[in-house]
Amino acid sequence: MKYGSGKCPDCGNQSDYLRGTGGKSKLRCPPCFVKAFISLRCSHTQGEWALKTWSDSKYKAKVTFKLLGWQNDVIEKAFSVNSDGKRTHRFIYLEIPKKNGKTEFGAALSLYMLMMDDEPGAEIYSAAGDREQAGRIYQAAEIMINNNEYLSARLQTIPSRKRIVDKQSDSFYQVLSSEVYTKHGLNPHCICFDELHAQPNRELWDVLTEGTNVARPQQLVLVLTTAGIADKEHIAWLTHHHALQVDRKIIDDPGFLPILYCIDEDEDWENPEVWKKVNPSLGEIFDFDNLETAYRDAKLRPDRLNNFLRYRLNKWVGQYSRWLPMDKWDLCANNFDEKELIGRVCYGGLDLSSHQDLSAFVLVFPPVEKGEKWKIIPTGYIPKDTVLERSKTDGVPYDIWWRDGFIKATPGSVIDQNVIRRDINKANEKYKLKEIAFDRWAADKLITELMEEDGIEMLQHGQGYKDMNAPMKFLYDYVVNGSIAHNGHPVLRWCADNLAVEIDGAENVKARKDKSSDRIDLIVALTMALGIAIRAFEAGPSIFVQRIERGVSPFIVVGGNKELDDL
Repeated sequence: MKYGSGKCPDCGNQSDYLRGTGGKSKLRCPPCFVKAFISLRCSHTQGEWALKTWSDSKYKAKVTFKLLGWQNDVIEKAFSVNSDGKRTHRFIYLEIPKKNGKTEFGAALSLYMLMMDDEPGAEIYSAAGDREQAGRIYQAAEIMINNNEYLSARLQTIPSRKRIVDKQSDSFYQVLSSEVYTKHGLNPHCICFDELHAQPNRELWDVLTEGTNVARPQQLVLVLTTAGIADKEHIAWLTHHHALQVDRKIIDDPGFLPILYCIDEDEDWENPEVWKKVNPSLGEIFDFDNLETAYRDAKLRPDRLNNFLRYRLNKWVGQYSRWLPMDKWDLCANNFDEKELIGRVCYGGLDLSSHQDLSAFVLVFPPVEKGEKWKIIPTGYIPKDTVLERSKTDGVPYDIWWRDGFIKATPGSVIDQNVIRRDINKANEKYKLKEIAFDRWAADKLITELMEEDGIEMLQHGQGYKDMNAPMKFLYDYVVNGSIAHNGHPVLRWCADNLAVEIDGAENVKARKDKSSDRIDLIVALTMALGIAIRAFEAGPSIFVQRIERGVSPFIVVGGNKELDDL
């Protein structure tokens, strides 16, 4: 390696840390040196750019890796140096949608760090949630090595171990996955984390990043990821949140470089100009029609919307698989006067959480005439003593919802179930409350009191496919068709937006509280109330059974039939 000072021949900037590979090679500033290595030694490995070459006046040879504008920008920022020649940034966080060339770029950077970063005995690790994901960067690097004489002469690939060895510098590149029990004692010079959101926990992250830079003064951590699930405790979300704070200059972390190609909260995800902003490779690696096709698919299939938002627009989402289309939900915010429902038939759903969390009691009122909508009256409960603290720590406006009357705060630091019991008995007096569904695992004292002392009809309702599939599908249909009215209740909407579902091979559906981004209690209570309403009518007149089987609401009165009032 040769060093010097002066003007970089590629960018024209003055630098005291010019470098070159020796011989007749030009001395370049650190970022331009990285660009030259990738452009002349690496190559594209997939699609129409594979093995393609380009002309560039800066280089005497053909370019085999075409660096795009955003990739040049990343290199210029990531490999800048301070006045002492040390890295300006030792932590690079790149968040970018899929299909923008992230994997090949990561492979090229890994090869540079392995061979050209002037670190004898360098250990380069490619890490991901599983070995297959981590191996994608290795596979691209292996193809680049096979495509270039210089790389193939210097580097040895060991496919069975997903390992690359550089004997000249006594360095190696190794693929790692999340099985961390064998990973202690590593001494990484560079860590390339691919798809950080896919890590099952933070153990591998901690093993590779906590204290490992002591013996590596020029260690570089590269995170190349798309958006994930907004789980407030996951290392990916925590790192993303830190990147946002650094990018917005809320906190000062000079060694951390955030590079974010993501949609802002106030931007319209359906605007093609936004698509262009967050997809810097649009028009190069893939075309606009490809993105538009994915958009149309997401519009037609709400269960695919989250994938479009995450993978194509780089938006962090609140659930794994969106079930309810929230644009349709918002159209169901039809206002109605609850007083008009006095004396009407209704069904209830009761979702009792732990004594500190949100609990829910939801009433649903079937239509009594053609064209009428289902009416929904939801109530949430939280402990009064924890409202302000939970609002701050969870980032959820419980305090505002309580102030505005959308949830009830019961006295004390735990939910007072006597308040819920009183509300249920008041509802039973005010309406024709036929039955209340409750989770059969909630073997709670309140259930016993309601049944044995208050005479309320309580029905167990499972949370598996058997009991949840039908009511969840009916709820979906009613939302899409605008057949419900919920008065724009913000807590119910929040729960609906948090809802994550699991779909089996037979397309049966159930809610997944453990995969949802936050509380879903009110929407679960609503679904259970709908479930027992369907169950009640399946045991009734055959006309209702037939309407259920045809996917038509069984509660619409046909031809003036008033059987509903008698059930």
